[in-house]
Amino acid sequence: MAWQQLDGFLTRIRPWRQPLSLLLDACVIAAAWNITYLFRLGFERWISARPGYDGWVLLGLVALYLAVFMLLGVPRGMWRFSGFGEVKRLTMACFIAGVVGAVVVLMVQLTKVPRAVLALHPVVSLMGLCMVRIAYRMLYEHMRGRITGSSQETRRALVMGAGDAARLLIVGVQHQGWVVVGLLDDDPAKRGARVNGVPVLGPLDSATHWAALHGISHVVVAMPSASGSERRRALDLAAQTHLPVLTVPSAEELREGRKVANVRDIEPEDLLGREPVVLDEGGISGTLSGKTVLITGAGGSIGSELCRQVARYGPSRIVLYELSEFALYSIEQELSETFPHLPLVRLIGDVKDAEHLRLTFERYKPQVVFHAAAYKHVPLMEEENAWAALRNNTLGTYLAAKAAGEAGVERFVLISTDKAVNPTNVMGATKRAAEIAISQLAAQGGFRTRFMAVRFGNVLGSSGSVIPKFKEQIAKGGPVTVTHPEITRYFMTIPEAARLVLQAAAIGETGQVYVLDMGEPVKIVDLARDMIRMAGHTVDEISISFSGLRPGEKLYEELLADADSTLPTQHPRLRIARLNQGAALGDVGEWLASAAHEHGDLVIRDRLRALVPEFSA
Repeated sequence: MAWQQLDGFLTRIRPWRQPLSLLLDACVIAAAWNITYLFRLGFERWISARPGYDGWVLLGLVALYLAVFMLLGVPRGMWRFSGFGEVKRLTMACFIAGVVGAVVVLMVQLTKVPRAVLALHPVVSLMGLCMVRIAYRMLYEHMRGRITGSSQETRRALVMGAGDAARLLIVGVQHQGWVVVGLLDDDPAKRGARVNGVPVLGPLDSATHWAALHGISHVVVAMPSASGSERRRALDLAAQTHLPVLTVPSAEELREGRKVANVRDIEPEDLLGREPVVLDEGGISGTLSGKTVLITGAGGSIGSELCRQVARYGPSRIVLYELSEFALYSIEQELSETFPHLPLVRLIGDVKDAEHLRLTFERYKPQVVFHAAAYKHVPLMEEENAWAALRNNTLGTYLAAKAAGEAGVERFVLISTDKAVNPTNVMGATKRAAEIAISQLAAQGGFRTRFMAVRFGNVLGSSGSVIPKFKEQIAKGGPVTVTHPEITRYFMTIPEAARLVLQAAAIGETGQVYVLDMGEPVKIVDLARDMIRMAGHTVDEISISFSGLRPGEKLYEELLADADSTLPTQHPRLRIARLNQGAALGDVGEWLASAAHEHGDLVIRDRLRALVPEFSA
């Protein structure tokens, strides 16, 4: 407790560090003057032999030293980091001040001041100044070691929130190089209280004041059970300190086994401020429990999260269908570790391979299929890859859905995108064509399979999203590149999207396209600014540059086409889109097979316009 009190005292005086440094240096210089007299004249004469004006000489020398210190920036040095650089600066300052002081004393003919005192005083002063700084650093590091169990530099945290999460956080990080200096909470009843010995300093909006006063290095938001809007407000207040902002795991992460002490960086999903998705757990369990579930694109961003979510509901087995060997290996290893008793079938497969799909469905007889295999990078598909996009996104969906219908699958769920609405790019057009394909398969009859699609916008953290790019650019010091100052996108987290896909599978009827409630669209430039602020920087330190819209890119995305209408469902975050069916797709398989050598982008675009009349590019 004594060491924590000392740490608190040193923290409180830190705002006055520079004037206190000058005051202590003045005391050392004055002491060095007297020590030099003692060394030169001995105990018998070190006071009596001084001239009457010696006090004025000492006062002038102290003022001279402090002026030189100010000129060379000595007070800006932090004593707890004192090293060779600080010694060099002090040596230079003492040499300059000593020479100037001696010259002035001799010029005004103050002959009763011993020349040896004038010569030795800078050396004794330098020794004293260095010793004081070394002693302070030793005391500081010893204090850190006693408080945190480590002599490494302590991260000083101001925690927003004074509940159970804060209490567990204090206990969990005290031996990890952290010192929690204070807590903030808007509850007046907690003001002035102490949590595990740490005081509740004030409300959340006082974060900037306390951060400056206590020399805080990080702000930690410890409010996992707060509503989305409350957490967003706390993050905004924390960002105003211009310090790095961290957070304890969310309530969902805590349920999944994360510890409160595992603080992490702020992720974009923390900034959305939306309430968590509430699911019909019973309905989803009835759809998936004890069933064989096949997931195409199982190693991708959405596919892998679907695997994790499906595994929670106790299927009899999951068939992982993936073209990438590495992606398949990664998700298989993760599921085997997290769900060791869940049977997994690991298949390298291509959704464009109709024969392999047919054999897979016949052998493993899946009851629920989630079709997440797709090419989704808009600019990449726009330039030179239109044929690949049509073949994978449209033909792949058509073949997988047809194989599912022939095998008697109960539910086939296509993962679609908001870019399928009034598409202006090849990727969106191929996904819209895929929606039309499964709608017409449903309308043909003859299959007992329920064919449905779920459409949502950008998924935070998915491969190809802007988030990893922004993080990398911020880590490099900028600039952060945004295509256009007005570009907006709908955003959703990967787990949020996957859970709503499962919900749609549970309640969906054949031929329907479900639209997820993505909340309000977010300006990409605002997202970039938020990420810069949460990293402890300002837009003056890390700039934002605009590169211009990329090929096929819209300023904004839509979730429903103009001619579409929607109907509510029993889940508030899902709506049903009633869609125009588009052109006939009866010969799509035959046409794609016959056009194997027609890879020209213009040919593919013309074909897509025939399939998707609203495609404009």
